[in-house]
Amino acid sequence: MKHIFKEGTDPNAPVLLLLHGTGGTEHDLLPLAEALSPKSAVLSVRGNVLENGMPRFFRRLAEGVFDEEDLLFRTQELYDFVDSAAVQYGFNRERVVAVGYSNGANIAGSLLFHHPNALNGAVLYHPMVPRRGVSLPDLEGMPVFIGAGSNDRMCTPAETEDLSALLQSAGAEVQLFWDHMGHQLTANEVKASTAWFAKHYTA
Repeated sequence: MKHIFKEGTDPNAPVLLLLHGTGGTEHDLLPLAEALSPKSAVLSVRGNVLENGMPRFFRRLAEGVFDEEDLLFRTQELYDFVDSAAVQYGFNRERVVAVGYSNGANIAGSLLFHHPNALNGAVLYHPMVPRRGVSLPDLEGMPVFIGAGSNDRMCTPAETEDLSALLQSAGAEVQLFWDHMGHQLTANEVKASTAWFAKHYTA
């Protein structure tokens, strides 16, 4: 998978797995990583699927309707890629925290839903429920931040609440933050997630 790896300055800081939104690239969220955890190593990945020329992490059948077969395939693909990247770059595989926006947040959520040891935590900006009607693995104590828009038409508040409830029912410790700027990632969300990150990952 096309990606950028940036060595961290603190070996004890978690590794940030950056996952862009539809039409983004592996460069998009680098400033966000700098805000969240400037000493962390960064693995920023570009989605392998194109929709009208725009990179994504998995196909969809329509807006808000995921191609579940492709979602499962691409989730496994990303999981395997992070495994191989950990060997290639020598980072701690057990200390990976996903940071995803929109489509990137959705595949990060899918990692949580399908691979119990994929992540050490997740920052999900404007995510949807990746799959419904499936049993989640044990996520006991998993820290998850969800940033959402109370007027987000693409990812409705009900969708956000559903995802939060599903993760919490599997044992995850979810912090939900609401802003009122639609589907866009806001400075308030970044500020709230930075404080959350410091609370959970700074010694």
